[in-house]
Amino acid sequence: MKLARTRSAAAAAGTVLVTLALVTACNRESTSSGAAGSADKPAIGIDLPRSDSDFWNSYADYVKKDVKADGVNALPLSNSQNDVTKLVANVQVFQNTGAKAVVMAPQDTGAIASTLDTLASKKIPVVSVDTRPDKGDVYMVVRADNKAYGTKACEFLGEQLGGTGKVAELQGALDSINGRDRSEAFAACMKEKFPKIKVFELPTDWKGDVASAKLQSLLAQHPDLNGVYMQAGGVFLQPTLALLEQKGLLKPAGQKGHISIISNDGIPQEFDAIRKGQIDATVSQPADLYAKYALYYARAAADGKTFKAGKTDHDSTIIEIPNGLEDQLPAPLVTKDNVEDKTLWGNNVG
Repeated sequence: MKLARTRSAAAAAGTVLVTLALVTACNRESTSSGAAGSADKPAIGIDLPRSDSDFWNSYADYVKKDVKADGVNALPLSNSQNDVTKLVANVQVFQNTGAKAVVMAPQDTGAIASTLDTLASKKIPVVSVDTRPDKGDVYMVVRADNKAYGTKACEFLGEQLGGTGKVAELQGALDSINGRDRSEAFAACMKEKFPKIKVFELPTDWKGDVASAKLQSLLAQHPDLNGVYMQAGGVFLQPTLALLEQKGLLKPAGQKGHISIISNDGIPQEFDAIRKGQIDATVSQPADLYAKYALYYARAAADGKTFKAGKTDHDSTIIEIPNGLEDQLPAPLVTKDNVEDKTLWGNNVG
């Protein structure tokens, strides 16, 4: 199935190139992306992955600010809108307009291999943000440890529930390395540490409406559900809270009947929900650091610099992966005890 998906993506890429001008017009932003005085620097192509998530919208804002602040010679930004064919087309435009490095965040990590191979043949290095491509060379993956997300969520919920209960897991797309890492780590931790907790795995393809529909069906069958793990607050938070409120199940933390909820992302809306007692915790993905270090490594790649595995000077660790290197940035657990911490990016948006 994965091979079929990859072949279909490659075939679609050929079709897309025929209508490249139209796709480009629909998915590219202002031609003034680069900062003043940056034209003499290597050109960087940056594709934003989607605009239907509060997390990714925050990432996009940070990218735009950092491009201007750091004098990055960015080609007009593109947004592939969670569509691998658009990503392939956008990357082709970057090639044609002189990109010396490309920043992307492929949402389907299995279908981008042929594009990475093409870029490698052109000697255009790639920085992948948040997602690790299954195959194909990458200069650097800028990402947090997603297995740690699943483990932290498991440990928090397990302790909250006293080791017993029923938990709904709103999984991301399982064709994404992030969805797989979080799901596998959560399952392994629950099996080992909290075997008396029943976990209902609900694949959602990172879609809020799918998550809400599946959670509604689960609640009809298991009204005694007492825990939820949302793998992406940026898309799952609002539909989940709306559904629980509609059913009279949105009880504040500490009140009888409260459903313990932990999320992933660290967006301001999650922090507000923690303050209100609607959810209990989230793991803060560093949207600000994703943008900062994506651009940092893209410029380094364009300048021919190299890195190796080991500790960095920014509180992270670079590890070796089969197709390159990965800088694993810190992602702290946020609860009512530290939700006001001003160093958290979710408290500094806007």
